[in-house]
Amino acid sequence: MLTVDKFNFSGKKAIVRVDFNVPLNSNFEVTDDNRIRAALPTIKKILSDGGAAILMSHLGRPDGKVVEKYSLKHVVAAVEKALGKPVLFAGECVGEKVEKMAASLKAGDVMLLENLRYHEEEEGKPYHLGKEASEEEKKAGKAKVKESQKEFVKNLSKLADCYVNDAFGTAHRAHASTALIAAHFPGKSMFGYLIGNELLAMEKVLHNPVKPFTAIMGGAKVSDKILVIENLLDKVDNLIIGGGMTYTFIKAKGGNIGKSLCEEDKLDLALDLINKAAAKGVNLILPVDQVLADKFDNEANTKITDIEKGEEGMMGLDVGPKTIALLSEVIENSKTILWNGPMGVFEMKNFQKGTVSIAEAIARATAKGAYSLVGGGDSVAAVNKFGLADKVSYVSTGGGAMLEYIEGKDLPGIKAIRG
Repeated sequence: MLTVDKFNFSGKKAIVRVDFNVPLNSNFEVTDDNRIRAALPTIKKILSDGGAAILMSHLGRPDGKVVEKYSLKHVVAAVEKALGKPVLFAGECVGEKVEKMAASLKAGDVMLLENLRYHEEEEGKPYHLGKEASEEEKKAGKAKVKESQKEFVKNLSKLADCYVNDAFGTAHRAHASTALIAAHFPGKSMFGYLIGNELLAMEKVLHNPVKPFTAIMGGAKVSDKILVIENLLDKVDNLIIGGGMTYTFIKAKGGNIGKSLCEEDKLDLALDLINKAAAKGVNLILPVDQVLADKFDNEANTKITDIEKGEEGMMGLDVGPKTIALLSEVIENSKTILWNGPMGVFEMKNFQKGTVSIAEAIARATAKGAYSLVGGGDSVAAVNKFGLADKVSYVSTGGGAMLEYIEGKDLPGIKAIRG
């Protein structure tokens, strides 16, 4: 596996796929620069070798159109601040102007291309066709975009001497800048430090876990996590289920869930997962109590009941104290921990205790020597919100990419380089 630490960038121009899809406020200022800072080690390696870095990314979903609020020019100031040096902004991704700018780059220079998704060729989708287009038109449009995508990738590759993918968050997308461009740089395509670290963290958890291994799956829907759970059943000792998807399992077992979230069409699946866990000797742990609320509101009236004793007109929005004690004990006795998804509606202060407590238990286990991997947008947001990101072993930058990797899928952006 070729990574940037094994490559000498002296005199080279490297085109680097970064993930600068960062949040902006109403003044187009970056409000969270975590993704920018995550790319710094790779960029600095290129520059310290005596190379130049050409950065490319997407921002938002402009769907093949030039949309002002999605321009990467808004990100330049934040990149300059994080990097501590000027950053040239190309104003486009491809074309004669960009090629001239790239050709004039000197050692130590950094250039940022405009939003890749201003071009429908990046995603390979015919966004120029409206919803009213017939299936034949859509099919023909997609074929046409796929054909022009080859030219788009070729023009991107003209800008540099080598290619680095350091955007794990988009590695599960078969896009021009993640899965196709590597072919233009045989022997000179590689992973950046961020993706390298992500893959090492995944390998450690999925293929070399120190036992006991505990996976914590939260979030709203079982359907979002089916393949992940099934794949984990062959690897884990303990599987903790929390969040909204708890209630699909509880109802499947005959419990009363009141107004709590439930996927009615997944009840048989939930029972099947319970039976599979038992057959494989996995300790599948469901919450034993809950915080009920009479409405989805931080100021709702609440009460604590057993998990199977829901009440008419009330919904479960967090786990209760008995569950927190139970789960904390399991987590603190674990040596490998994977966490994806909150235990409750942690965005509301009155329903965040379950998620905070799980995060704190993971931090305590990590302090005792356990290896902990936290991934998925809400879990990452939780550890950041509660100031615990530096108390766990690794925080993944890729929600969807991480889940697909755990499912056992080949990620296009990884396969393109790894082969």
